[in-house]
Amino acid sequence: MKHAMALLLAALAAPAMAADGAKLYTEKTCNACHGPTGNKPLMPDYPKIAGQNAKYAERQMLDIKSGARANGNSAAMKGVMHLVNDEEIKALADYISKLKP
Repeated sequence: MKHAMALLLAALAAPAMAADGAKLYTEKTCNACHGPTGNKPLMPDYPKIAGQNAKYAERQMLDIKSGARANGNSAAMKGVMHLVNDEEIKALADYISKLKP
């Protein structure tokens, strides 16, 4: 019992690992519609997201997830936004902001 409690306390004290945006980009299927590097979308009316401002991208993803944004092609993203939490959205936004447009 003491050992289990020590492990629990160690896990709680350890800093949370930051989400890996590059890994998430593939795992959460962003690449399927926006292209492997964010600049070759599947459909001509899907946005090129490589190099997008991180705060802007984060806000758009949060708004699509919450339903606050429901215009344009946001319906296509609404179907996958339940797969990501807010920390992952932040990591994805940071990652795509660093992709070469």
